[in-house]
Amino acid sequence: MPEPATRSAEQQVRWAKLIDHDRCIGCHACTTACKSENEVPLSVTRTYVKYVDVGVFPQSRRAFQVTRCNQCELAPCATACPTGAMFRRADGIVDFDKSICIGCKACIAACPYDAIFINPEDHSAEKCNFCAHRLDVGLEPACVVVCPVEAILIGDLNEPGSKVAQTASRHPVSVRRPEKETHPKLFYRGAHQATLDPIAAKRPAGGAFMWSEQQTGPGLVVSGDPGGNGRPGGNGDPRGNGSGGIERGNSSAAAILAYDVAHRAPWDWRVSLYTLTKGIAAGAYLSAALLLLIGVLDSGGPMWGWAAAAVATVFLALTGGLLLWDLEHPARFYMIFTRPQWKSWLVRGAFIISGFGAVLALHLLAAFAGWSWLPRPLLWLGLPLGALTAIYTAYLFAQAKGRDLWQNPLLPPHFLVQALLAGSAALVPVAAALEPAALPGLLWLLSASSLVHLLMVAGETTVTHGTAHAHLALRELTAGRYGAYFWTGAVLVAIAVVAPWIGPAAGASALVGLLAFEHAYVQAGQSVPLA
Repeated sequence: MPEPATRSAEQQVRWAKLIDHDRCIGCHACTTACKSENEVPLSVTRTYVKYVDVGVFPQSRRAFQVTRCNQCELAPCATACPTGAMFRRADGIVDFDKSICIGCKACIAACPYDAIFINPEDHSAEKCNFCAHRLDVGLEPACVVVCPVEAILIGDLNEPGSKVAQTASRHPVSVRRPEKETHPKLFYRGAHQATLDPIAAKRPAGGAFMWSEQQTGPGLVVSGDPGGNGRPGGNGDPRGNGSGGIERGNSSAAAILAYDVAHRAPWDWRVSLYTLTKGIAAGAYLSAALLLLIGVLDSGGPMWGWAAAAVATVFLALTGGLLLWDLEHPARFYMIFTRPQWKSWLVRGAFIISGFGAVLALHLLAAFAGWSWLPRPLLWLGLPLGALTAIYTAYLFAQAKGRDLWQNPLLPPHFLVQALLAGSAALVPVAAALEPAALPGLLWLLSASSLVHLLMVAGETTVTHGTAHAHLALRELTAGRYGAYFWTGAVLVAIAVVAPWIGPAAGASALVGLLAFEHAYVQAGQSVPLA
């Protein structure tokens, strides 16, 4: 086996792995060897074997898929990681450094293959890393050594004589989700499409797998049948026939999961709430600034003088608190600033929020120090920073390459509209108490932003979506597990459209409605299985 240290730059090793499913017998030896070698705790796995039963008795067969990290050339997990804890080595292996992992779960959200997890013992992200510690001393990965039928091959793609390079060039091989353009270096020979496509096979009735029952509930990704929630079928026919049959997966073939591993959505209700608090923080300042520029607000009044900045500061602090709370290692948050990985939108967002927070602090300092001349010139710095604070989450979501619902070019302007909606709604009761003359302008802004938000939601949910993944996530959003949140949010925001006629009560309706929508959107985007 060639060692990376013996190669020149032009001959650098490029490790790849090939799984031969014409040989694989589904024995799980690779799973147990991986757990033993890497001390992987119970409840999580770096690799596992998925079983799918294809066909209907007596014309049926069982297909396997060995599922693990795809060692991507263009690894989205490394791009999304804010500290470089996930990184790609010179030899092509995507590895991780637990000592600098902050536990933000951005890598999990970014991975299109659901190959990364949080270790429940040390609370850091990990995955298959090709047993890099073994390769570095000239040994093969544990799974390769233990496989009884030599179904797992590793080799150097830059070495034409390696088994992997020869097999990949001479035989038909597949990769998972090639449309994501991550350039995986995990190749499958002889794998059935019902195993490669995570939404092709249907979920068994009642979640009853071959050896276990798989739990369903909040935060758990439902495999195979995201729209049906694993509800029991009538006669259990995998074709979905009969009264109450199981819904189809993304395949015309009869295929049903026989064994799978549960996956959990990385971002929970705290991220849903963060999108609202951040929107209020940015929108309160932007709404006041907009009304000031068109002459609705008095520059010497309390709303522009201090109240809008105070509301924005409070909700920006809440946003920071939620982000810290969501980290597995909150004490390491400072690493975002001390060792930033600038491709990550978590890093860019942290610096944007910090800059916006500095503008708000100067605005409030000017108000209490009597520097009435300062807030106006600060406006030209606060406007772009406030807008960026509102929209950067769209780019953070876009780095979650496996979540097709979030790959939406309208998301940045939509987040800006939501910020104006949330900010104006939060300022309505403040204006009613401090500066009633500003109330009509805020109510009209709330009405307009609510209407535009609803129109954008209608457009995003009625146009044809380009992938089955996006279609199933949309079904979850509007008619599945999160349909009640979605429609409640739509009705409550619709009430705010008539805000000028119903007064300050519209502000509360808009905020509750927007929170319900945000929760539905964030969670539905993560509801479709990737593995």
